[in-house]
Amino acid sequence: MVNLKEKPFYLTDEEIRWVEETISGMTLEEKLGQLFVLLKAVPGVNEEAIKEGLAVSHQGGLRWQGGDKETVWLQNTTYQKYSKIPLLIAANCDDGGSGCLPDGTFVATAAQCGAGPGTENAYHVGYAAGREASSIGCNWMFNPVSDIYMNWRNTIVNTRSFGEDTDNVIANARAYIKGVKDANPNMACTAKHFPGDGVEELDQHLALGVNNLSVEEWNATFRRVYQTLIDEGLESIMVGHIALPEMSRRLRPGIADADIMPATLAPELLTDLLRGEMGFNGIIITDASHMVGMSATSRRCDAVPGAIAAGCDMFLFANDVEEDIGFMKAGYEKGVITEERLSDALHRILGMKAHLHLYRDEVRFPDKAGLSVVGCAEHRAFAEQAADTCITLVKDTRNLLPIDPAQKKRAYLVYVQSTPTSKGYKGDPVRDIVVEELERAGFEVDICPNYHDLEVENGVSPMNMVKMMEHGSRKDFVGNHDVVFLFINVKGYAQENDVRVRWSCNHSRELPWYNEEVPTVGISLNYTNHLIDVPQLHTFINAYGPTRIHIRAAIEKICGKSEFMGKAGENVFCGRWDTRR
Repeated sequence: MVNLKEKPFYLTDEEIRWVEETISGMTLEEKLGQLFVLLKAVPGVNEEAIKEGLAVSHQGGLRWQGGDKETVWLQNTTYQKYSKIPLLIAANCDDGGSGCLPDGTFVATAAQCGAGPGTENAYHVGYAAGREASSIGCNWMFNPVSDIYMNWRNTIVNTRSFGEDTDNVIANARAYIKGVKDANPNMACTAKHFPGDGVEELDQHLALGVNNLSVEEWNATFRRVYQTLIDEGLESIMVGHIALPEMSRRLRPGIADADIMPATLAPELLTDLLRGEMGFNGIIITDASHMVGMSATSRRCDAVPGAIAAGCDMFLFANDVEEDIGFMKAGYEKGVITEERLSDALHRILGMKAHLHLYRDEVRFPDKAGLSVVGCAEHRAFAEQAADTCITLVKDTRNLLPIDPAQKKRAYLVYVQSTPTSKGYKGDPVRDIVVEELERAGFEVDICPNYHDLEVENGVSPMNMVKMMEHGSRKDFVGNHDVVFLFINVKGYAQENDVRVRWSCNHSRELPWYNEEVPTVGISLNYTNHLIDVPQLHTFINAYGPTRIHIRAAIEKICGKSEFMGKAGENVFCGRWDTRR
């Protein structure tokens, strides 16, 4: 039996009685429903649909997509109103409150926090995230990301990891959790993605991830991260669809390669290692179950109950709700999920709900007046502080900076973005912010065309490609421009494993042919590893965010109005000599 008086639950006798009485009053269907955290993918509040859905699923937890703060508050409180058992409602706030609401505060990425001094920025990210998520009825934070950015090619955790140094990851993860707890003691935190991402370059949305460290290497890095947080009372761990083959071989001598599974389906990693050796007593939840890292390694009818049997307590998302519940029930009836394993999971789930005091109405139903914290001035000040202290001058080998707009006013802007994926594309609003902020600083901006924009503005025509390939006279270009700014705002996941700079068309005039003609500054607004694609640039900055706050701060530093304080790790140079020139 789970000892609910021990960490991370610390329940009183009265709270344990609530857990036991709640479980004893549940039907089998209600017990199995508690194992699921389901996604509400369609924004909006349909009260009858919510009631009907809960009657079918009896779900234990909720995640959602989209919606303004008033709508999400109403949605979450409506779910709580009609759920027989209080719901764990999760938020995914990597960067602050922007992770749970479009009008929430983007404070800083984990990479940004890791580049800055100390851990205050990570604390502020957790604090703002905790306050804004709590205001809309969330009680479970799917953070902090506790991965270690070991491989520069890994873009799935590039901005989401606190960096490549284990101690720095530990310090910042602890600070993030403290921020969440100071914002709301009744909110659980989750470290992810056990057994650890960032070692290789695959995205688990697309393929099975593999952490190929030796047992000794893993113990010295990822185990230290998780063990530290576990020892300090971490409530939950999200397991990635990531294999840890050397540890599986130690724990299961003679295991065949074909039997090495993602941690979500590997009892040796969850039951033997995480529960047994590491002593974790809280909730173990799978990462999203639609990812190919799980779905391509096992039939769904086997994976759904198999994850619980392996040691997970909750299953994140359903493909078809009724079908997946049927798979879970069939697994229970066949003995894949034993009565003991089901009871163990239920006690942890209900124990967490008691730990968070969700049996109390004032905790479960936040006052709508609390929505005023979303995007508040205090949280924006955190974002400004993070931008000021973390933006990083990666290199300036020709001592170009600072640039005085009074002396070098005529700027050529090359803005490179992710390839549009919708016919509704009408231009990237972040580019407009870049132009406004450059002009605010005193530059006259000449904008390099973009093939996607030409196709929208002029209609589909081969002449758009011709225009993009016309570089013009070098003499005229040099005579008309004092400086080039190459802003890169590339992001994405679940479509390709390595997200790299992709120019808007082949042979594009965006390409840095201008680098030796006119002084050029490269600025990344997202990923930190872009020097692999533009190694020839002599001045490069990691600004970490596509917000006005980040863009303004970066330009002010370029102009010498404030100092660069961020520090670049080795991975920004991508293991090459030419990126350092």
